[in-house]
Amino acid sequence: MKFLILAALAAVAAADTQGYGAPPPRYASSEEIAILRDDRVIEDDGRYNFDMETANGIVFTEHGTPGEKGAVNSAGSFSYTAPDGTDVHLQYVADGNGFQPQGAHLPVAPEFPHPIPDFVLEQIAFAAEEDARNAKRPSGGYQ
Repeated sequence: MKFLILAALAAVAAADTQGYGAPPPRYASSEEIAILRDDRVIEDDGRYNFDMETANGIVFTEHGTPGEKGAVNSAGSFSYTAPDGTDVHLQYVADGNGFQPQGAHLPVAPEFPHPIPDFVLEQIAFAAEEDARNAKRPSGGYQ
């Protein structure tokens, strides 16, 4: 049994581990980016303000206040240029209603009510007919 365990451990150690390590960095760069602005104010009553900006165009701002039951109500925004050159701007509020982001780059759900495809309506009708048929049959299940 010990031989089997040792053989299994040796096989694992000798196996090609490509694909099992940490993924390579998405943006391989050793260039340091200067921080142009880093203003942080934290008040004794729990209010705070953060304003930061880097030399590569990242801008971040957030302010917050104490909320109910120890929660924090915060709002802010950040912007940067995506690798494809797209300008990304996001504004958000985080409070008792959760995190609520807004930005042109975020996906948007279709307006409701939106048209329901025919195949879905047909499936709903079929299920209703099947339920009606089964309701007339005696139940053979547990009582």
